[in-house]
Amino acid sequence: MARKPYRAFADIDAKALASFQAGIRKRYSDEQILAELRASAERLNRSPTMREFAADPETTVHPQTVIEHFGSWNEAKRKAGLVPRRFATREELLELLKELGEELGRIPTARDIEEHRGQMPSKSLYWHTFGSLANALREAGFDVPVGEERLERALEQGVALARRLKRLPKFADWAEARKQDEGLMTEWQIYRMFQGAQRPASGGPQGEAGRTGKAGTPSGHRKRRPVGAWSTFQFLIRERLLEAGTDVAADGGLA
Repeated sequence: MARKPYRAFADIDAKALASFQAGIRKRYSDEQILAELRASAERLNRSPTMREFAADPETTVHPQTVIEHFGSWNEAKRKAGLVPRRFATREELLELLKELGEELGRIPTARDIEEHRGQMPSKSLYWHTFGSLANALREAGFDVPVGEERLERALEQGVALARRLKRLPKFADWAEARKQDEGLMTEWQIYRMFQGAQRPASGGPQGEAGRTGKAGTPSGHRKRRPVGAWSTFQFLIRERLLEAGTDVAADGGLA
């Protein structure tokens, strides 16, 4: 049986509650909040992170209130005359990932980092510092799903091969490279990872599986090249290269 709502809740005037809550949010003026930020920075001898500000026993404003007033943490610090710190140490980078995860209520993605550019350092800095975003997330205490980790590994290998070839790797390029480096994922492992990103192509494994010979077995043992899945993979490699500052031509060649 569902629990009946408390009578006190049922008697609440919605408009009166909204007015009260708005008043509570306005307890602090912008200048009061900026003064608290400056005072906390003086006590710490540096520009505070959200966690440091929240842990400062002499502050009375919650970091979320600061964000509600100014739109972002770094914007508030700029208004307070505090230059946002350079994200030079591993600890700072991990702290920012944790804060972003708390704000989102889930594991941050590369797209989340890009969308919070004013608050976060670049994605490439995480890759340069930790080897991959998955590694950074794991060090920050997030439980990274195996599928996400495999995708990250495939893209890292794709970027490395593209740099070596001076162009986006083709399906055949990957098969050839794997002969020299068995540490690479197989080309078909990558295909299966990306095959859900586009409609099944008649030339891919799904189309091949539906064709049988007289004995009821596949009519050919040779798999056809999965164009749709592989081009999706190439597109994501291209995005990673562009984010890292490498120009990619329309034909896939690297500057």
